[in-house]
Parts: sequence; structure tokens; C-alpha cells
Amino acid sequence: MPEPTKKDETPNGEKESVAPDSSEAPMPTPEISLEVSPPPPEQPVETEGKDPQPIEVIKPVQPEPVENGSKEPEPEAVVVGAKEQVESVNSEVKEEAPSPCSPPLPATVKEEAEPVVTEVNQPPEPVVTVVTPPPPPPPEPVVTDVTQPPEPVVTVVTPPPPPPPPPHPEPVVTEVTQLPEPVVTVVTPPPPHPEPVVTKVTQLPEPVVTVVTPPPQPVVTLVTPPPPPPPEPVVTVQVTPPPPPAGLEECVCLCKCTNMCMCICKNVCVYIDKDDDATTNTPSPPPPPEDANTAKKLSIELPMWSLGEGQAPEDLDKPVDTPPLSSLLIERPQGGSITVGGDISFVAKVEAQDLLRKPTIKWFKGKWMDLASKTGKHLQLKETFDRRTKIHTFEMHIIKAKDNYAGNYRCEVTYKDKFDSCSFDLEVKELEQSQSVDIRSAFKRSSEGHEDAGDLDFSGLLKHREPKQDETPEVDVWEILKSARPDQYEKIAFEYGITDLRGLLKRLKKTKKEEKKSEAFAKKLDPAYQADKGGKIRLVVDLADPTVELKWYKNGQEIRPTPKFIFEQKGTQRILVINNCGLNDDAAYSVAAGEEKCTTELFVKELPVKITKGIEAVKTTVNERIELECEVSEEGAQVKWCKNGVEVPTGPRSRYRVKSDGLKHWLIIDDASKEDTGTFSLMASGGTSEAKVQVELKPLKIIQDLQDMTVLLGQPLKMHCEIFPGNVPGRWYRNGQLIQSNDRINILQRAKNHRLEIVNSTLHDAGDYTFVPEGYSQSLCAKIHIVDPPRVHLESLNFPDNTVTIVAGNKLRVEIPISGEPAPRVVWMKGERVILDSGHRVRAETFPDHTSLTIDIAEKEDTGNYKIVLQNEAGEAGASVKVKVVDIPDPPEVPLVTEVGGDWCSMTWEPPIYDGGSPILGYFIERKKKQSSRWMRLNFDLNKETTFEPKKMIEGVPYEVRVFAVNAIGVSKPSEPSKAFVPLAVTSEPTMLVVDDVTDTTVTMKWRPPDTIGAAGLDGYLVEYCIEGTDDWRVTNKELTEKTKYTITGLPPEAKILVRVRAINAAGASTPRTLQHSILVKEVIEPPKIRIPRHLKQTYTRKVGEAVNLVIPFMGKPRPKVSWLKEGQTVDPTQVTIRNTDCDSIIFIRKAERKHSGMYDMKVEVENHVDTAIVDIQIVDLPGPPQCVKIDEVWGGNVALDWTPPKDNGNAAITGYTIQKADKKTMEWYTCIEHYHRTCITITELVVGNEYYFRIYSENMVGLSEGATQTKDSALIVKEGMQLKNPEYIDHDFKEPPKFTQPLINTFAIAGYNATLNCSVRANPRPKVIWMKNKIAIIDDPRYRMFSNQGVCTLEIRKPSPYDGGMYSCKAINDLGDALVECKLEVKVPTQD
Repeated sequence: MPEPTKKDETPNGEKESVAPDSSEAPMPTPEISLEVSPPPPEQPVETEGKDPQPIEVIKPVQPEPVENGSKEPEPEAVVVGAKEQVESVNSEVKEEAPSPCSPPLPATVKEEAEPVVTEVNQPPEPVVTVVTPPPPPPPEPVVTDVTQPPEPVVTVVTPPPPPPPPPHPEPVVTEVTQLPEPVVTVVTPPPPHPEPVVTKVTQLPEPVVTVVTPPPQPVVTLVTPPPPPPPEPVVTVQVTPPPPPAGLEECVCLCKCTNMCMCICKNVCVYIDKDDDATTNTPSPPPPPEDANTAKKLSIELPMWSLGEGQAPEDLDKPVDTPPLSSLLIERPQGGSITVGGDISFVAKVEAQDLLRKPTIKWFKGKWMDLASKTGKHLQLKETFDRRTKIHTFEMHIIKAKDNYAGNYRCEVTYKDKFDSCSFDLEVKELEQSQSVDIRSAFKRSSEGHEDAGDLDFSGLLKHREPKQDETPEVDVWEILKSARPDQYEKIAFEYGITDLRGLLKRLKKTKKEEKKSEAFAKKLDPAYQADKGGKIRLVVDLADPTVELKWYKNGQEIRPTPKFIFEQKGTQRILVINNCGLNDDAAYSVAAGEEKCTTELFVKELPVKITKGIEAVKTTVNERIELECEVSEEGAQVKWCKNGVEVPTGPRSRYRVKSDGLKHWLIIDDASKEDTGTFSLMASGGTSEAKVQVELKPLKIIQDLQDMTVLLGQPLKMHCEIFPGNVPGRWYRNGQLIQSNDRINILQRAKNHRLEIVNSTLHDAGDYTFVPEGYSQSLCAKIHIVDPPRVHLESLNFPDNTVTIVAGNKLRVEIPISGEPAPRVVWMKGERVILDSGHRVRAETFPDHTSLTIDIAEKEDTGNYKIVLQNEAGEAGASVKVKVVDIPDPPEVPLVTEVGGDWCSMTWEPPIYDGGSPILGYFIERKKKQSSRWMRLNFDLNKETTFEPKKMIEGVPYEVRVFAVNAIGVSKPSEPSKAFVPLAVTSEPTMLVVDDVTDTTVTMKWRPPDTIGAAGLDGYLVEYCIEGTDDWRVTNKELTEKTKYTITGLPPEAKILVRVRAINAAGASTPRTLQHSILVKEVIEPPKIRIPRHLKQTYTRKVGEAVNLVIPFMGKPRPKVSWLKEGQTVDPTQVTIRNTDCDSIIFIRKAERKHSGMYDMKVEVENHVDTAIVDIQIVDLPGPPQCVKIDEVWGGNVALDWTPPKDNGNAAITGYTIQKADKKTMEWYTCIEHYHRTCITITELVVGNEYYFRIYSENMVGLSEGATQTKDSALIVKEGMQLKNPEYIDHDFKEPPKFTQPLINTFAIAGYNATLNCSVRANPRPKVIWMKNKIAIIDDPRYRMFSNQGVCTLEIRKPSPYDGGMYSCKAINDLGDALVECKLEVKVPTQD
């Protein structure tokens, strides 16, 4: 039994159905089930080898809509086969099937009802069936109440009995292509009538033949092959609500609604099983087993939305990060069902009327699998475009489908920012297999070489089975296989003739295994329970052992006894009672008895929300308030308001407002408009209420009509009218032409007032104006007359102040546009004198659209005001034009140099007396060296001021300057040169002024020289100070100081002063450099701080005889007191020389000796502040020779030597030994091995017959010892033939636990510089080394690098920071034990001076 699953969990291999959006199925229809009982396979009909004739079906000629909306007539006669007719029926019914979550409707046949299905069974002789419509019904529809019959209404067509079967029957062929004589079915369409006929059939004792005649519509004819002997085939047409799957109790929606068929939550519907052994979530009822005695059921359903491999149910309400949906698809692919090996096509269509390019389409299987990369033998994608209808057609063909092709598919269409998608399901069914087929023949391999050979070939079974009925095998092979071991499968298959062993094993895997009987439970919980909201539920479990401890759980959490959860005990039964069930009690429950556990599922369903008081129809006028009220059966129920089947938007900017109070719900429209007319409905889970709302216009009443107006040309035109009712839009017309708003014309409406405003009226604005209110036949009219008096358009001259400037000697012609109707009379005057058109040098001329003034040769006397006078019948106008004759200006006055710098000067001058009749625009300045005659212009852009600062001059060189005046006419002559001047510059200000030292009465300042020192040089510095808060600067040095450091004395204690410094030279004092902050005249105590150099933080090593010179800086004020100690004793000044300064201490040893080694403690004191440091000095020397060198053994050409380390290691660790040998005859020493670490060795390859002596040198970091230790005895290498008795040796155990020979030492590190920690360890076997910081192991940290070489362990810390400081430890571990050493690392941040 599969484990029951929670509604928010999807088992593997199962699909969950999601109710489609209400917008896609606004009118749900009931499910139609068509059941056909096929003839038994053991009595087929033989066609006697004749080719059957096609069945001719005569259909009425009736226009039927096609995809592009047009209607084309159907042919009068269509010849189809039986197979094609069945497929057409299936596809026709599938397209019009309702949603599984739609509310059921009564069995009422409307104009849009499903097509009539006529089932004709082929008789042995031709049969003509005529379907005649009933007489025309009355004008009103006839409706008969529907009562649910206990048995379905059955239409039975009984043909005459066929002849007995032939001796060798053949299988029934579903596709009939030829009959002895054609069966003709004539269908006569009924005459049209205004209303459909509704027929209701109640239960009758005998089968009833019912003929339903709908309006003209397509007729589907289904033809089946000849029937066998009884039982006779029965065609059953049922109009029922969508039932739950077989064995399932009812439909439960995840949104907790009680009626799945009225579900408006667009959520997942789940069927609940009544049995104890199955609880599944399924999208549709599973097909019943098909055999010879079972009726085939064709379930006609709408395509269901399936989760497939997509979101889980709990994620349905979460927002999905996809573009907003738009209606790109005009035809969506519909789900379908096929058998294994069949073909199916899915079609999606997109209208390209508003698209500039082809949209992008993607096909998916499940959630992410893109099918574009899976095309091939079984999958093909096709795209076409109809240029006539502007429709893109996208097709997906699945060829020879397999069982794993079943699942959820998705089609996504994108175009720019638009997006649309559709999901559909594909169900792949296995072919039917008769129970009488022998398993041994079923698992024989197919001889056709199909790609699926080896699997169970159902199609092969159907095609190649023998016509005669096989006897049931005497032996049940399945039972034998189930009880046999897996290693016996092949033997059993061979024994019973089964060759398809692979298919046999696959089939065995699909069989259910028997459940193991529970030892703790006599009866477990049911797989699922259901309770009504607010009800009570009892979960009962029967125990096999009443003494076992029992615990109840809800969603994995243990349940404690409360008034809601009550535990009861009745014999061996244990009962959990849940009172007042709520939605939060909808969960998974489990009970644990010892080690065993069983689970169940509790579903809490809500009762359907019914409408107790429906919506009433409303008839009102525009601008009125509309309130639609409805009352439901439950408070706080979720309802949906719709208009004409579309959900009403209720956002913050919507015109619609939704309000609810208890059981009542309102839809409010504050300001009704004509567009609000329609059918409004309220949808609840238990019903729907509709009402019509009609909004009409109010009678038009003219409060203020339009008025005739006369407007001056260019003046604003404002037209106004007032009508009732308000807020009625309208249109304005001029001379019958519609007026549109633009930058010049504004059309305004405010309540009852309508205004037309024209900013600047023109002659074209004159005419008849009409205002037409929208929706009314009345209009308002007025006439507008435009008057245009004469005007002078001086603005077209683009001259400031209407002034025309002319250079003397040039010709002037001024043209001024004029307007007026009729054309005005023009008069030019200068003063009191009228200028005639017959003048010679000065004359005036007039043209239809402008007038002109001409002066041939301009003179200075022509300057003045010229007046223009225009006159016509509409009025009089005048204007004046000023003419100005200009020339170049006079030269400026002599310039005066007022200030001189290092490479610049400041000069000024007076403007020229005469500016030439035009304002001075600026000046040009030139300069030259006094000894030169070449003038150089200093500015190329006009200088508008009468001052200027020439720059980039050479110090000490005399210069002269002059000026030119410039106006609009040209450049004047140059002015007279200025007096000669010589540039000299002061230095720049001193730099980096800082406080060097402060005492109780003095302040020492230091600075750096100026960055720039001119040709005049630098004579010295002047230091000044003042008390903070005053401006009384006092000079501290009466004479200039040439040094960059000065001490100000005689200052009052604890006073705050400001200090500044000036640089002095021949040109004067520079800009002062002032200290930014005040100085407190008080000696500051600075705590001491020793700054040990990096190389002294570890042991400082020197050889004997070398000099030791260490400088250790420190800080502190006043001057710190420094003291040194060696090993806690005062340093002997005769052995070590120490010299202290203000900022450092020097320790000096001229010739180091080993006694100078030790720990030197440095202490720096400033009053009560102390800082200490330790310097470790190690003086090393050559080691002494080894001790006790002896020959342990001589054998063959080998000698074993042994010795002890030297007494004196030279104050350094012994790093190795050097072994030498010498022949007794020559006593010449040869080195055998160097840098040998152990104290025993075997010297090999010695010459037989020679006698050897050996000596050994010890070695440390300084070098080899001065002397060597020689063996007292010699080793004689005996000749061959001599027998040497080898002594027995006991193998030395070299294993030892870890021991650190060199520990870690405390280390100081500088932040930003790599630091290393070193130690050495000896152990056998090789130990595992672990580095730790603050007792925490360092693992895979990129800041640390660990090395281990020959027992030397190193930890490198890359660029440490203060955070890296702490206690570091190294731990070595092997099988014999472990060892640990620690040290402290301190990371210091370097300070900047």
C-alpha cells in the first residue's frame, strides 16, 4: 500500500490537476460519458474475403465556422471509414468537453449543446435509418424538470441476429472500407426556430429511444463492425456531473472548498479514496480494467492543467518570477490520450495582426525539459504562417508514443515584452490484453525487429493471436514466478517456453509485493479521514499488544492531551478524538507503537457557500451611485464579482469598490457611466447570482447657449456653454470640421461647463462653431467674426530697442512688415519732416505686405528717430525706428602700472573720450621689453574691464604696456606706452610647519623652506605668535633667522598660542604659514614604548669573536630612563657597553664571548610609566670532539663504530658528524661520510687485509670541531677463507612516541609581513602534526601554510593582522602517544612618525 501523502506533497509518478482559470471556461458544462460494449472476441465476424464498401454518410449542407472566422459550406456527402469516424467523434467531443472543476448543469439541451451522436451497428443486410425531426416547437422553450433516474437513460438499437459464425473466425477489423451494400444514414435537419427544445427523461421500466433535435449543427455518425451473438451491444449516453475515480469517496479541493465542481480558487483538486489501501492524488479517474465482459468507457473531459514536474501545491499561491501574461495564443494546445505506439499532434496558433516579427515559441515537458533539443524520430516541431489570415501555426507531432511520453507539457510564446503560456497533459495508455492470453506466448520476442522488441508487445498480441479461443493454461506461471527465487527465473522461463526474459522481469517488478503483517497493530489507521469544518473525528487503531506504549503525532509533532485532542482507550483500541475541527487540523497524523508506526491523512472540508439573497436588477442614469447587494450563507466567505463573465477589478485605482459585512456583500459604483451597463454576477462556491444593470443618459438641458462674438485678430477667443447633466463629453466643430486640441486650442470640460479657448485668434478662426454633446442629437451653434486693424511688425527686425545701426559711408535699407485689411496707407516721418518716395539719398517706399526706408550713403547727421504711421478703415497704428550711424573709437588714455609682482603686474587706464557712437566692447593689451621694439599682444579675448594683470614676465627686466579700444565697428589706435617697470616677487610661504618640542615655558617650531624662491632670493624667516582668541601677533625674533627651526621662549605656562612663519626677501614678506591648531604651553608626558627591531624578536646569534652592536629605538617624553639587566643581574659595564640617547639604546660588545650569551631585559621608564623588552643573545663556538669512539665489531669488509656526543656543543645544537678513515700503513685520512646525525655507523667496502684507524669530528652551526677523536684500536680486515661467527643481535626497537626537540618560542610579528612559527619533533612511526590557534585546529585556511620536512614543522602566517594574534600550539600524534608545544604570537601595527 503506498504511503498516504499530504495534499501539499506529490508522490512520484502521479499528477495533480489544477482547475483552469475561470476566464478560460466561463460557462462550465457537465461531463458526458459514452460507454460501448464491444462484442466478445471469441465470436468475430468473417468478411468472406470481400472488400467492404465504405459507409456513406449524408450530412446536411450547413455553413460551419472555420479558424479565420469565415463560414464555408460543407459537402453534401462525405465517405468516411469506421476508424476515422470514431477518431472524429473523440476529437470533436474532446474539444467541447467541460472543465472537471466546473459546476454541474441540469440535463438541458441548448443551442450550444454537444453534437448528437448516432450509433449504427452494421447488419448483415442493408439498413436505412432515417432520423426525422419532431414538429416545430412553440415560440417559447419547453422545459421539463429533470429528476435524477436511478438508472441512466439508454438508447438501444437492436439489429436482426446475424448468421452463425464461420468455422474459422477472424479478428474484428475496426476500420471497414467496403460492405456488400452501403449503409446510408439520412439526417434531415429540423426547421429553424427561435428557442431550443429542452427534453427531460425520467426513469422508465423499459429502454426508451429518445430523439433530441437541436438547432442546425454538425452531426457525428459512429459506425461499429457487425455485432456478435448476444450479449447485444449497448450504447449509453450519460449526462452526469464529473464523478470521482473508481474507489474514491469524493473530491476535495486544496483551498478547503466543499464542492470541487464550483471551485473558484484555481487550486488543485484531490480525490480521497474510500478504501484502506490507497490514497492518491490523481488528475482524472483511472480507467477500469478492460476485458471481454467489461464495457469500454470513453471519458469526455476538458483538458486539465497538471502540475507535472512543476510547482508543488503549496507553491501555487506564491508569485512566479515570469513576465505578465498576455493573450498571444488564440488557439491553445489541448491535452489528449493515446495508446502506446500511436501518433498525436498538438497545435498552437498566434495571431500576427499586431506583431512586427515572428514570435518565439518553446515546448517543454515537465518543468524544465526543452523539447527543441529532443526532435528526431519520435518528436517533430513544425511552424507555418498563413499570409491571408495573418496567423502563425505551431505544431508538435509525437510519433509512435511510448509509455514514458505521458506527463505534463507546456507551450510558451514570447514576443518582446509579451508572454503567454499554456499547459496540457498527455496520457499514454497500454493496449488491451485479454485475460485468456497465455503468459508464455505474451513474453515471446517479436519477430518484426521493432525498436521495442523485448518488452511486452501488446500490439503484437492483438494482431497475431489465433482466432480460436486458447484454453486456460493448466499451470499458473505467475504464481510459480512469485514464489520462486530470482536465480530460478531463467530456468522456469525455459521450462514453460518463455523467451522474453527481459520483459518478464519488467512485468514482475510491477507486481505489488505482499505487505508484511504488523506485529504491533491488529488494525492500523485508515489511509485518510475526512471531517467537516467544526465537526468531530475519531482516529481508531487496534493494538496487538495492549501494553505497548503509544504516542500520537501531528505533522511530526507529538500531541498532548487537551480539550481539543482527547485520548480514549477501549479494550485494545486506542482512540484519538479531535473536537471542533478547523482548517489548521488538516494535516498528516501518525501513531507510534514501539518501533512500528502508521500514518493517515485528515482532510477538513468547508461547506459550500450558498447565496441566500440574490442580486437585484438596477436601472439608473449616468453619474448616479449603484449598489449591488447579495447575501450568502457564511460570514467571511470568499466571493468573486464579475461583469459580463469577466472578473471586476477592485484595485485602489478602480471605479469599483467591494464591501462586505457579515453575510452581506456589496459592489459599489460611485459615479455610474454608460459603460457600466451589463450583467453583473457574484460567484460563490455554492452558486451564482446574476442581475442586469442598465445605465441611461439623462435628458439634455441647455443652461447657457453659445454666443456670437467679434474678436480682434491675435486676441484670445473664449467660447462657453453650460448643459445638464454634467460630465457629458462633447465635440466642437468649425464649419463642419472637427476641432482637435493642440498648443493653440484648448478644449476644457468641468462638470456642466464646456469651454473652447483659442490663445491667438487668426483669420482662419472665423466661421460657424458647433458643440455637439456625446450621445445626444441636439447641438449648440454660434458665429465668430475676426477683425484685423493695421499693425507694424517691428519684432521681425530682431534689433534691440528697434535701433538700426549703420557704419558711416554704407548704404542702409530697412524693411518693416505691415498688416491690415484693407491695406493701410503708410507715412514715414523724421521729426516733423515727411519722407517722400521721390527723395534722392533718403527715400521711403510702400508695398502690399511691407514698407522700407533707404539711405544710400549714411552720414552722422542721419542718426535719429524715424516714425511710421499706418491708417485704414479698421483703425490707425504707429511705430518708430531709431537709426544710429557709428564709427571706430578714439585711443584710450595712457595706462598706469599700480603693482608689480615676480612675473606679473597690475595696470589700469581710462576709457576713450569718444566711443564712435557704439559702446566699447573691450580692450586689447600689448607689452614689450624696454630695449625692444616688438609689441606682443597679451589677450586674444576682449578684456571688458579697465584693469589687467600681465603675467609670465621675467624678473629684473624692464617692460612697457599699451592699450587698444574696441567697439562694434573696429579697433582704435594704440594708447601711449606706460612708464617702464621691473617685476620682482616675494617667495612662497614656508612649508610643513610643525611643533618639534613643548616645555612649560618654550615651544620649538620647525619648518621647511618655501617651494618657490624668486630672483630676489631668501633673506630669512620671521616667527610670530599670538595668544589664542586675540589678533595681537608678536614678533619673537627681532632679527631674521636663516635656520628652519626656532624656539619661542618666555611663554606663560599653560597658555594656548598660535604660531606663524613668514619668508623675507627684497620684494617683501611672503604669505604667512600658520599652524592649524593652537599649542598648549605645557610639557606633555608620553608613555614609553620600546620598538624592538624585527630581527631581535627571535634569538640573536653571533659567533665567538664577532662584534655585537644592537640599536633598540624607543619613544617617550620627557627623556626616558633606560636600564639593562642580564639574567636578573646588572650588566657588567666592563663586559658590555651600553649607551642611551633620547630615542634609542645601543648595546655593544666589541669581541663576543660565550659568557655574553643570555637573556637581556631592557626597561624604559617615564615617571610612573614603564615598558620592558627582552633580547635573547646567543654566542656560539665550534663544538668539542666526540667522546669514547670505539670499534664495536669487525666482520667481512665492514666495521661498526660507536661514540658519544661531545661534552662541549659550542653553545649550539650538534647538527652532525664527519667520519674519516686511515690505513695503518700510510696514515692518510679519507672522509667516509659527512653530516651524519647518529652516534653509531657501519663503515663498509673496506679493503681486505688492511688495518684501519677511524676518527670523528663533531659539527654544529659554526662548523666542525677543531679536533677529532680517534679510535684507540685498529680494525683488521681479515682475508677470505676465515670464518667469522656472527653474534646474535636483538633487533632494536626504533619506535618512540613524539618528542619535541625544539619547542615553539614566543614571537612578535609586524602586521602586513609574513610570519613563521618553527619547531622540530622526533617520533617513529612518523607522527601526524596538527596546528591549532587558541585550542582550535587550523583546517583549510588559505591564510596559513603548513610544512613538515625531516621532523621540522613550520607554520607560515600570510600577512597577519592583529586579529591573528593569540596562542598557537603544535600537536604531534602517533600510535605511541602525543606531544604538544605552545607559544604566544603578538601582531603589532607599525606606527608612522
